[in-house]
Amino acid sequence: LFVTLIRFDEVYDVYFKTNTRSVAATPALLNYARDIYQMDGVRESCDMKMIKAHYYTSHVELNKYSIIPRGDNFVDLLCQPHDRANLSA
Repeated sequence: LFVTLIRFDEVYDVYFKTNTRSVAATPALLNYARDIYQMDGVRESCDMKMIKAHYYTSHVELNKYSIIPRGDNFVDLLCQPHDRANLSA
């Protein structure tokens, strides 16, 4: 689930037109993604520039000129504190 969530707003939302709801606008999913992203070693394995470059340049039929959108910098949202500890209370 995490690998889909980290790509969703920056790639799937734009590229595959799945824009009815974003991870950034869904608190439960955003906090889950934040929790996973902030675990030891996960952040270092997530390279959003590489992820976007791969998707936006691999499918010529969807993106003829290989334009990579700047995006909303979803990774900044993942670095903010999550509130998942409140779930166990």
